[in-house]
Amino acid sequence: MEIVFTKQALKDAEKLKQFPTLNEKARSLVELLERNPFETPPTYEKLIGFENVYSRRINVQHRLVYEVRKNENVVVVIRMWTHYE
Repeated sequence: MEIVFTKQALKDAEKLKQFPTLNEKARSLVELLERNPFETPPTYEKLIGFENVYSRRINVQHRLVYEVRKNENVVVVIRMWTHYE
């Protein structure tokens, strides 16, 4: 699958660079999405109210939120930071 990042996800990636452990975990999740966005473990959650949008934990606070566009063979990374800000 092709990985595409939103502008917000790119900003989040810059924040993650300040935290090596979080950054490495996020990078490994993106690599997993590239292979198969539905592969487990780690588990993922479908977000209620959105079509084809899922979330995976980077850690307790931070999430990687992504949309799967099967017909385009694309995964759009929407966020890679906390949803509590």
